[in-house]
Amino acid sequence: MSQRIHLNPNAQRQQPMMGMQGGGYTPDPISRPSNSASYGAGGNDDLLGKVQAYTSKVEDMIEAYTQPIRPYVPAMARFLIVVTFLEDALRIMTQWSDQLWYLQKHRHFPWGLSHLFLLINVFAMLAGSFGVIGKKYPDYSVFCLLGVVVAQGLGYGLLFDLSFFLRNLSVIGGLLMVLSDSLQNKKKLFAGLPSISETDRRKYFQLAGRILLIFLFIGFIFQGSWSFARVIVSIVGLGACIMVAVGFKAKWSATFLVVLLSVFNVFINNWWSVHSAHPQRDFLKYDFFQTLSIVGGLLLLVNIGPGGFSVDEKKKVSCF
Repeated sequence: MSQRIHLNPNAQRQQPMMGMQGGGYTPDPISRPSNSASYGAGGNDDLLGKVQAYTSKVEDMIEAYTQPIRPYVPAMARFLIVVTFLEDALRIMTQWSDQLWYLQKHRHFPWGLSHLFLLINVFAMLAGSFGVIGKKYPDYSVFCLLGVVVAQGLGYGLLFDLSFFLRNLSVIGGLLMVLSDSLQNKKKLFAGLPSISETDRRKYFQLAGRILLIFLFIGFIFQGSWSFARVIVSIVGLGACIMVAVGFKAKWSATFLVVLLSVFNVFINNWWSVHSAHPQRDFLKYDFFQTLSIVGGLLLLVNIGPGGFSVDEKKKVSCF
């Protein structure tokens, strides 16, 4: 029986060697796969590692430069979160007759009920705001302010206005971050929910707060006229919002949004440059202080972290 051999047509023909091999066939060496395929995966890993190393370096720089003001960040964040409620209470008191006229004329509130509505709102906003700032009964203070958001949306007929809706979702996100922060040192909040641990409640509030905080920027993306600068800012800001929502490099991305929203707030909502008799002044002032509240929520996120339901926290657990 003849021996099956492999012929390489590209190889040069040679005379069979005599002697020990006796004209036997030496097969071609098996070709090895090139490293180009494995290089692609390795290259991606190297790129991801470089990005992570760069973001970690940025986070370390932020930690180093913000160390002197870090003890004051929680108090400043709490004040900024409720500053829109303080401004709103002051505006109602200084424009009392105008507020009554609007509620009675356009919202058809009967006389007396409009007065009661405004009084309750002013009292709730002042009490809830000072409760959040002073850390006195923060859970009840937050629920009080949440009730004000819903009541004003219904009372003024703004609940289904897209801009109002998105902005107030972000304000609610900041309030949920306050509630999450208060759970850190509070032993028991909801006696009627014994099946959920305090830590789990805090995780859920942090998750909901993170997601709701980004709705202001989403509203900014889909409203207004477009320009090249607006497109660039929208793309970069949307990326930071997604990072905040999923909790990936959340402190870094939240810090970036704080800077971005602060600059945007000063140049776009500059109510101080509008004449006091101009009707647009009150709207700009309202947007300005609401944006400050959302900045406060992001600062609180920077201080307390994204929570258990986040990519950052999962990475910490996997490291151990």
